[in-house]
Amino acid sequence: MGLHEVHGALGNKGISNDCLLCHAGTVAGQTVIGLGNTTIEMQGLFEEMAYADGVSFNVPFRASHVRGTIDPIGGLTFLVSLRDPELDLQQKPAELDRPEYVNSDPPAWWQLKKKKLRDWNGGLDARSTRVDIATLLHPFNSASFVKKQEPVFADIHAFVLSVEAPRYPFAVDSEKAAKGRDVFNTHCAECHGTYGKDWTYPNKVVPLKKLGTDPTLTRAMTPKNLEYFNRTWLTREKDPDGNFIQVVDTGGYLAPVLDGVWATAPYLHNGSAPTVYHVLNSKARPKYFTRSFGTAKDDYDPVRLGVKFAELKGPADAKLPEIEQRKVYDTTRPGQGNAGHTFGDELTEEERFAVIEYLKTL
Repeated sequence: MGLHEVHGALGNKGISNDCLLCHAGTVAGQTVIGLGNTTIEMQGLFEEMAYADGVSFNVPFRASHVRGTIDPIGGLTFLVSLRDPELDLQQKPAELDRPEYVNSDPPAWWQLKKKKLRDWNGGLDARSTRVDIATLLHPFNSASFVKKQEPVFADIHAFVLSVEAPRYPFAVDSEKAAKGRDVFNTHCAECHGTYGKDWTYPNKVVPLKKLGTDPTLTRAMTPKNLEYFNRTWLTREKDPDGNFIQVVDTGGYLAPVLDGVWATAPYLHNGSAPTVYHVLNSKARPKYFTRSFGTAKDDYDPVRLGVKFAELKGPADAKLPEIEQRKVYDTTRPGQGNAGHTFGDELTEEERFAVIEYLKTL
């Protein structure tokens, strides 16, 4: 899943990837369409596929910096720089800022149906379909071909909106969950909304100054890059009021919808918190950690709600191959910081585990 056979420009057969490479995953033994793939080794995959063709993966960006995350901004910036505003290839690439160290754990697709804003920083109208067509901007596609795919991407968008959150596969303590709901509604609902039949979701972007989480991703779309991107055909899609749907710098992160949150570990936008418990207790977050990257039930932590991990005393050995170094999550590195979101620190341990029990029901 996520890989399929294709025919190249010269009629040769090869392997390429599709959306599900990043947007389908397995957790606690369940394979879930629309779940971010948090076991993927994107950089290594592209390097080894290129090596199989007898070439090197020599591009001016990194597909990923740590296993289980991707860099969605670097590749996009590179592809957009090759095109003029009408998406025609240009002889000289645009001189855009090159973002570095971006780490993203792709948001779950089923969240989109509640959102008015999308992406981790909430910088785009959730109704946008054109912006995703940017994935087709590699040099072998003409501008006319790319633009003709708009109806296809509208269908993809409709499919994304149809995806439902997976049910929690283990037992739930209903009495504890009821207590957790009260704590959640008091301390968390202002940003994350309420759940049930009469749900609410505020589409709230929390400023970096208040949130305190790693700023690298939201700062990656610089003013120069936004100005260029917002002149392209990709951002001339109109909303129902006739206005262009453009990308904006929000200066923060969009508090996510929490339906199916049990399945979306690790947490924070960059995957730096291995369980919900660590989201709710910033002092307990590991500085260095790794995991098996297995996806069976035994690899899941139903108590703290997330992935089982091994805390390490220090960073990966610099003598190891890079693919091995990327198995270690090092929160001291740029883009991998685990600070911020300290809103759960004021809760007692009993309250934290009650909230965790409630979140299992969403």
